[in-house]
Amino acid sequence: MLIGPNSVVSFHYRLTNDAGQVLDASAEDAPLTYLHGAGNIIPGLERELSGKATGAEFTVAIQPEDAYGERQPELIQEVPRTAFPEGQPIEEGMRFTAQSPQGPISVTVTAVADEAVTIDANHPLAGEVLHFQVTIAEVRAATEEEISHGHVHGPDGHHH
Repeated sequence: MLIGPNSVVSFHYRLTNDAGQVLDASAEDAPLTYLHGAGNIIPGLERELSGKATGAEFTVAIQPEDAYGERQPELIQEVPRTAFPEGQPIEEGMRFTAQSPQGPISVTVTAVADEAVTIDANHPLAGEVLHFQVTIAEVRAATEEEISHGHVHGPDGHHH
């Protein structure tokens, strides 16, 4: 079976950046499983998986616009130190959930000063070219329930 709309795909991957640093990888015994066509993975990788079959191996570089987008300077801001709970240690690299007009967002602390903290709401991989090594472990047809819910159910997916 070839990967297409409403396929359940399980694949192993190794993700590196332009410098070759490993950013993420699937566990040897736990491939990533998703519903193809439901927007559950980055668009560029989903497009590259289309038409492939079980056992296929390939490498691909996904540009930022087909992954997590370009970095947006307006998503970096300085907030008063008093916006954080008193006594809470704040260090560069820490991640928090903040409230925004659009709802909760994830932010990363990029600088800490006595009176202010700089936070960045860009995705940590925004602006990065993502290099994937992929091996497709399994392709199967999705169930009607998986299609209607927009995600995989069962051992490798979501359970109700």
